[in-house]
Amino acid sequence: MFLNFLDQLRAAGIPASLKEHLVLLEALDRQVIDRTLDDFYYLARATYVKNETMIDKFDRVFAQVFQGVIAAQGEQAEIPADWLRAVTEKMLTEEEEKAIESLGSWEEIMETLRKRLEEQEKRHEGGSKWIGTGGTSPFGHSGYNPEGVRIGGQSRNRRAIKVWDKREFRDLDANQDLGTRNIKIALRRLRRFAREGAADQLDLGATIDGTARRGFLDIAMRPERRNAVKLLLFLDIGGSMDDHVRTCEELFSAATAEFKHLEFFYFHNCVYEGVWKENKRRFTDRTPVMDVLHKFGHDYKLLFVGDASMSPYEITHPGGSVEHMNPEPGALWLKRLTDTYPSAAWLNPVEESYWPRSQSIRIIRELMDDRMYPLTLDGLERAMRGLIRKR
Repeated sequence: MFLNFLDQLRAAGIPASLKEHLVLLEALDRQVIDRTLDDFYYLARATYVKNETMIDKFDRVFAQVFQGVIAAQGEQAEIPADWLRAVTEKMLTEEEEKAIESLGSWEEIMETLRKRLEEQEKRHEGGSKWIGTGGTSPFGHSGYNPEGVRIGGQSRNRRAIKVWDKREFRDLDANQDLGTRNIKIALRRLRRFAREGAADQLDLGATIDGTARRGFLDIAMRPERRNAVKLLLFLDIGGSMDDHVRTCEELFSAATAEFKHLEFFYFHNCVYEGVWKENKRRFTDRTPVMDVLHKFGHDYKLLFVGDASMSPYEITHPGGSVEHMNPEPGALWLKRLTDTYPSAAWLNPVEESYWPRSQSIRIIRELMDDRMYPLTLDGLERAMRGLIRKR
């Protein structure tokens, strides 16, 4: 099993050596850990993984190789209480869903929530008024309401206008192997080559021409040909974007390979006053968008990647963000960015036929002056042509 583990790690792109494998076996022989799966996981990860970008690959291989052990261990585990509570979730018909009315505007919903927090004294399940699980209340999780505030739990209907929950997102893997080279080829349409700097490269054509004209060897030099396009890449991460991680990783990997002048930032759902470089530190190490606007020149191309699927209040209202109380609406920050960088586009991984049915997608598309394209090869081609025309 251990040799198979080593082979699978190598196949996944993790540079695991035989020496590291022997170190792991020696540590097990000397009983440096307790004989639990968790302790073995952390020992193996510390032994084989030397770069945090490889942790996700390691986790997938570990789960695949030791799935029998994990399953056997799970047979003795207690059933989490949240699993039992989920049984109370109601399966509503389409007619029943339409009969459940929204509380009204953003202000009315938030004011009602404030009153519920003051009045409620105990936990509730399956109701239509109090904060709880299941049921049709606009507050809680694992139920249904056309517009509500999800508190904890997992998204089921993606109807929440605000979410009170601290979630963990992972960074995209820049070393993701592409299943196709077509994404790179599409991105190359945006590349603009320029010759700048010292003349340190032989210009063969000019050398031949000069030698023929002058009758003696006339060596001509020229600067190296470099990609002069500058790209600002804003990536939506977490939540509903988890469904599109693989596609976004392929795009991210291709972009980092194709563009020398590339700056990327993460955001969630909509851009607000702060973006970040590392998802583990998104609450403690944010970059003010104002700093981005002042640091990077107008010659940068601006490319958003996101499904634009959210509560419309996240775009149009202060305090609409699902993760914090944003002092200014997301629409204002999108306008500031597109005004500063007129060559801009939005790539959406959601199927284009669905766009008219989503209010938030329609709003984002309008704010982007209809420069939203599907995250497909054809959409990439159209987006790159649009960015070129905006030079």
